[in-house]
Amino acid sequence: MELLALGIPLLVGIAIVLFILVLMCVRLVYDYERAVVFRLGRVIRRGAFPFMNYETAGLKLILPMIDRMVKVDMRTVTLDVPAQEVITKDNVTIRVNAVVYFNVMDAADAVLKVANHYVATSLFAQTTLRNVLGQHELDEILAERDKISQALQQIIDEQTDAWGVKVSVVEIKDIELPDEMRRAMARQAEAERERRAKIIAAEGEYSASQRLADAARVIEQTSSALQLRYLQTLVEIAAGKTNTIIFPMPMDLVRAAVRKD
Repeated sequence: MELLALGIPLLVGIAIVLFILVLMCVRLVYDYERAVVFRLGRVIRRGAFPFMNYETAGLKLILPMIDRMVKVDMRTVTLDVPAQEVITKDNVTIRVNAVVYFNVMDAADAVLKVANHYVATSLFAQTTLRNVLGQHELDEILAERDKISQALQQIIDEQTDAWGVKVSVVEIKDIELPDEMRRAMARQAEAERERRAKIIAAEGEYSASQRLADAARVIEQTSSALQLRYLQTLVEIAAGKTNTIIFPMPMDLVRAAVRKD
């Protein structure tokens, strides 16, 4: 009985130790994560048992004091690139910020080939943004944002591909211009609108003059057409009751009446 009484606490102690060891060995990897396991400093991808396949999600078993697990988030990350001061090709200083969408394609490369893939991608995106925009004039940057965004995406993606990172989209979010440049562009836009308005008015006057010339030629060919137009004008004037109409007698009517007498 005494041995049994001494054995029960011992068994409980052993069970607690085993439970702690199991907790130290078991790791949970979510479906949006991938695990990179270092065993004695070397990366291993698969073990002897299914729950030691570190390329999938679920409960994973590691060896305490021997293995070290690093979890990598595989979801798409939205990276807000801080506003950068850029001097354009035509020597205009602007502030531009952008947004970058990327995700990790190879968890092992993201851990082994770069110290911090998030910070590295952010800094490289900032540098590339300044370099690429500095090769374009201000009008090109404002008019061809989609084309420049595609160029940024290709350059950043080529660099980060070695880190196991895939850059899917780069978008220029905002372009901040100096106040004097905004005023100059506003004056330019106003002048352009006035130019277009004058051109449209001149084209209208030209078309109207052509129509009037055609009408004059038609009236010239028919003598009674001028009288009919004259009477139509009197009808339009008479529509206003407060108007005083001075009715000049056409000489053609007078001659016709004299001839009848």
